[in-house]
Order: sequence, then C-alpha cells, then structure tokens
Amino acid sequence: MLHVDIPSIAAIRELADIQSPGCVSIYVPTGTTRDDAAQARIELKNARDEAVAILKDTELERGRLGLITDALDDLIDDENFWSYQARSLAVFVDGDHLTSFRLPNELSSRVDVSDRFLLKPLLRTVTFAQTAFVLALSQNAARLVEIVPDTAAETITVPDLPTDAASHVGKSSIKDRAPVRRLQGSEGQKVRLRQYARGVDQALRPLLTGSGIPLILASTQPLDGIYRSVNSYSGLAPQSIEGNPDELSDQQLAEAARPILDEIYAGQVQAFNDRFATFTSQGRAITDLSDIARAATAGAVDVIAFDIDAVVNGTVDEQGAITVEDTDTADNYGVVDEIIRRAVRADAGVLAVRAADLPAQTPAAALLRYTL
Repeated sequence: MLHVDIPSIAAIRELADIQSPGCVSIYVPTGTTRDDAAQARIELKNARDEAVAILKDTELERGRLGLITDALDDLIDDENFWSYQARSLAVFVDGDHLTSFRLPNELSSRVDVSDRFLLKPLLRTVTFAQTAFVLALSQNAARLVEIVPDTAAETITVPDLPTDAASHVGKSSIKDRAPVRRLQGSEGQKVRLRQYARGVDQALRPLLTGSGIPLILASTQPLDGIYRSVNSYSGLAPQSIEGNPDELSDQQLAEAARPILDEIYAGQVQAFNDRFATFTSQGRAITDLSDIARAATAGAVDVIAFDIDAVVNGTVDEQGAITVEDTDTADNYGVVDEIIRRAVRADAGVLAVRAADLPAQTPAAALLRYTL
C-alpha cells in the first residue's frame, strides 16, 4: 500500500501565506519499493545541497540557514518515514517549519528557492490525482480499496469498520423476524441496514475527512441508496460500480472505478467551461495573464483553472503587474505560480488541467467574483 497524505486546500493555503527569505521547495520522485526509497533519500540529500548552495549565494543569515539544513537532515535520517512512501515527495522548509507530503503522482525532481513556496505541482494532486477509494459494501462484507496510478489496488485496514450487517446490529441475520421497534420483515431489514451503513460512514470519517479524495461506492440496491442517505462525506461520487462487490477483486474494482474518475474530472472541466461561457457575457471571465494577475492580487478571483505544464518566468509586483524574465532564479519565482498563490490566499477555487481543457490557448483562465 502506498502511504499517501494528500494536502487539503487549507494546508496549501497555510503554505501560500508564508513569505519570507529562504523558502525551499523540493519535489522528489520516490517510487514504490525499498530500493526506490533509498535512491530518493540520496536525491533528497542532493536537493538539500543544491538548496544550501543557493541560499549561501543569497546571503541568508547563518542561523536560519542552519535551521533549514537541520530540518532537512532530520527528515533524511528518519528511518520510519522512509519506510512508508508513495510515488513522489514534496518538502517545504523555511527555517520555522518543515512540511512534507507523500503524493500518488509521479512528479519530476525540482528544487526551488525563493521568498515563497512553489505550490503549482502540488495542486494537480489536490484537484485531480487519479487517486480514489472504493467502498465495496454488501450485507455480508465491507472493505475499502485504495486506488493509485500505475499501482495494483489494495484493500486497506480501517479501524472499527463493520465486518457485516448482521454482526454490527448484534443479530445472527438481518432477515430474522424479531421486531425492531415494532418493525418486522423488509422494514426491519432496512432499519438494520441503515444502522450498518451509518456505522461504516462513521468508521470512514477519520480517514476521509479533509482528504478531498473521491469515494466510489460499489454496492447494490437497496444498500446503495441507504448508504447514500446516511453518507457524510462530500467526496462521494454520484456514480456507483454496479454488481455484487463480493464477487469483484480489488483490481476489478479499480478497473471499474477508472471510468468514473474520468467522468468526475471531465465534469469538473465541463462545469468550469460552462461557467466561463456564462461569466463571459457578464464581463467576469478573463484569460489574459496580466488581467488575471491583477484580479488575483485584488482578491477578485472566484475560480482559476491553469495549465499544469505552463511555465512563465518572471515576477508579479504588489499591484499585480507582471514582469517577464528569460531565466528562472531565486528572485524570479514564476508568474503562473505566484498568481495561483495569491488566488489560493484569497480562498479562490483552483483547477489544475491540461492545456487542451482550458477555454482559450493561454496559461490560465479565471472567473471573477465581480467585474474590475
């Protein structure tokens, strides 16, 4: 099982709020095997050395440089941490804090040193990671299957997850005819199934809450509808995997979940583009990067969609004016990255997409809260 800890939007917003000299962002591919993890540790050491060399050139105060180095060394030396990895590792350190996330995406190696963190690669994971949980739910069994890109699906252990409906409600069978508050037969069965579904939902809350990971239900009626009626997780997909989940392997569930994940992503993109068309007639949809930069600085962006591969070297000043540069340096943190950071700080929605999914051939498109 991959050990994934995808950041919440709130966690990304906290990182976006940090702006001070010596912000180091490191992205390292980690793979899924022990040998991969060993190689990743070496790569993180090299990234540390590269970051320290850049920081020395910026004349960062020695004490702060020492704190950054110590924090990275502690992470590199943490044997337990390296025993549990996903496909990529993102590390953010500034001398006051070190925050790391183990991600299901295969991200390229990168070291960035600036007065703010590089968050754009992280946002693809948050908005659409091709990662999901499948809840295989029947009267006879409940299991949670984790799906991550390019890796075999696997059932994961969930503390206090009910094993079946009958044992959860303390019966030998939910089909017995003993009354449940004067309810018998099919009505009594539905009451017991609802209790069972509520127990499953409660067991999943600690794992799912705040994760943003889609939950796909594999069940049959009436349990499918009953679970949806008590579900408390906003990330439950509207589509279900059909058929008896007890007869499907973890990998078969994963294969059935992929089209549903694709539909979720396509729905997000289509919803944005539909809103973009509506907002255009109201003067509240923009694609020019300079306009988006000013709107993000003013806190006027409601939702921003951006090309995950777009790179525009340069800076954005305090009023939102863009200066484009030819090279990437510690003082030149990337225009698109900074626009996104400002949008996130102002609680804007963020959608990381491919270029073909944007409504125009620009690095980003934004919907505004009001006209500027």
